[in-house]
Amino acid sequence: MSQPKKDSPLRSDAQRNRERILHVATVELTRRADAPLSAIAKKAGVGQGTFYRNFPHREALVLEVYRYEMHQVADAACELLETRPPERALREWMDRLARFAMTKAGLADAIRLVTSAPGGPARPGPTPIMEAAGTLLGTCEAAGAIRPGVTPDDFFLAIAGLWQIDPHEDWEPRAGRLLDFVMDGLRVGAPGR
Repeated sequence: MSQPKKDSPLRSDAQRNRERILHVATVELTRRADAPLSAIAKKAGVGQGTFYRNFPHREALVLEVYRYEMHQVADAACELLETRPPERALREWMDRLARFAMTKAGLADAIRLVTSAPGGPARPGPTPIMEAAGTLLGTCEAAGAIRPGVTPDDFFLAIAGLWQIDPHEDWEPRAGRLLDFVMDGLRVGAPGR
């Protein structure tokens, strides 16, 4: 019996196990940076062997949770553009980005623990999210829904206040107001207005 290639896709049951682990790990690591891996495996309903086959050490799990969440948000951009007008897709994506920001804030301690160790892995960059923002902004600009020339860097500077909101408070109303202000600012000078 031959071994599967490292890049081969996971079987559907293996993929479900992996996603369940990532979901539970996101919740548990957000609550407590040093959550025991055994508790995460138990809450995900998988055995230790399955858990460690997917994530051989804490660093691998924490960084994959971060990447997984980031890709979920990035992938949502195209999904929203397929089903909504560009301006609405951008605003709904901003809400998803806010939820990611609050999750990331909760994961910050766990990420710091694994990336600050000598010889530890580097913190992953936000490239997929920057690319998603660029896609949304470009589509909105082409539709005349926002002012021309807004770059992803401009956009992230404008929403930087998200990362100042305490995720342990009632953050959603504050984030919503901030994102509404940003959206209003993006509309000023739009050719379609």
